[in-house]
Amino acid sequence: MTSATPVSAPAETTAPPAPERHVGAAPAPAGRGSARRRELGACGVLMTPFFVLMVTVFLIPVATAVRLSFFSDDQPGLGFGPERTVFAGLRNYTAVVTDPTFLGGLGIVALYCLIYIPLMVAGALALALLLDSGVVRLRGTAQLALFLPHAVPGIIAALIWLYLYTPGISPVIEVLGKADITVDFLGVHTVLPSIVNIALWSNLGYNMVVFYAALQAVPREVIEASVVDGAGPVRTALQVKAPLVRSSIVMVAMFTLIFALQLFTEPMLLSQSTPMINSRFSPSMYIYDAAFTRNNYGLAAAASVVLLLCTVALSYGVTRWTNRAAAAEEGAR
Repeated sequence: MTSATPVSAPAETTAPPAPERHVGAAPAPAGRGSARRRELGACGVLMTPFFVLMVTVFLIPVATAVRLSFFSDDQPGLGFGPERTVFAGLRNYTAVVTDPTFLGGLGIVALYCLIYIPLMVAGALALALLLDSGVVRLRGTAQLALFLPHAVPGIIAALIWLYLYTPGISPVIEVLGKADITVDFLGVHTVLPSIVNIALWSNLGYNMVVFYAALQAVPREVIEASVVDGAGPVRTALQVKAPLVRSSIVMVAMFTLIFALQLFTEPMLLSQSTPMINSRFSPSMYIYDAAFTRNNYGLAAAASVVLLLCTVALSYGVTRWTNRAAAAEEGAR
């Protein structure tokens, strides 16, 4: 007789406990979206002052100038009636680009840029490299002494140099005269270099500080490696340090170009002492004369727009040229 083997019941399968869910916890994607919105909100708050200033001091004046440039004041009949503002189309622009005095002012500013920009960039970079080399002692004092002229307002600086350029009251001309040296700083061939000298005196120290700050970011290991390879101080400065601050050089050159195209303060004040500078010596003086001497606001607005387009085009050209030069250099490496 066979005994029956008891069959055991299958064991119950215990399911793992469900993960505990915290009440009020937001899902992960929603949390990331909330953080993203907070970042965008912070960026918007920080960028709002910039956009407000850009609209207030740039876009609105540019739009106003563009609008004024298409209108002019006209008198009906024989000129005895009241003036009225009429749509002039491109008449103001045609008058500007065909005016010999405006074109001559552009030529003077172009020559001014050719003299001023290389001297400014090369001089500021040379001073910064000299301070960074450690040859000059009391570098802080030297930086302060070079930067102080930039703290002098442009009008005051022009008045100081006007005093030094004017015969009869200038101690510089008096000293040179005792040495039988006659120099007319406001002559036909020397007035533009005299203006360049004022701009250099005012802005050289500021750009030197910009270059010196950029040189402080150059890795010391690179400089030490060049010294180990046998490079002297001059070769290290020109072939190692200067290429590493190329972006700062381009920035200084571009800002110097933009400010040089707006040449106004120095020739305006010097025009009080020399006939070599007329009321339309530069494009900015041409605009001032058209607006406040001839009361032709449409012509002044058109000249302003033309000057703005020249500035934008030159800035864009400098940027493209430097980018291509940098890309070509990287490709050569």
